Amino acid sequence: MKKFLVLLCALPIAAYAQQNKFEYEFDHERPWVELQTQLPDYPKPENMLQFDAGPASTNSHFVDASSIAVGEDGVVRYSLVVKSPSGAMNVSYEGIRCQTAEKRTYAYGRSDDTWSRARLSKWADLENVAQNYAQRTLYRYYFCPLGIHMVKDAEEAIGALKAGIHPRAVRY
Repeated sequence: MKKFLVLLCALPIAAYAQQNKFEYEFDHERPWVELQTQLPDYPKPENMLQFDAGPASTNSHFVDASSIAVGEDGVVRYSLVVKSPSGAMNVSYEGIRCQTAEKRTYAYGRSDDTWSRARLSKWADLENVAQNYAQRTLYRYYFCPLGIHMVKDAEEAIGALKAGIHPRAVRY
């Protein structure tokens, strides 16, 4: 009989704990999980969309339109090509997380048109590093207008790059 009473008393406690867990998960975001990413084809000149990264650089900046991917994890991934006035090029495959204003470099381009995975690939705050001007521009004016919206798909991102700014973005 004692065991039955203990079991009977434990049932409401277990039900209450289950309800609390449901309410917590419903009211709070689950931990963010980044999706596994595949490297795209190496950028081709015919797919390049030039954008203005601001007055901080004399370099030309391009995004490879065919590489743009908007993930269900809230990350816009793209190939970035930076070309100096003398013709030197830097190529990278990167991601921008709109929700947190962070960027990550997944791979760097080699001179033989292949990718080399980045050794130190981790998320970094866009605002803390002065050299992130191209990524900050993509974040503010093309991929994450107003810092809160994220483009819904690659077509929207391509449209913003072709127009020179996303329609919801504000230049400041």
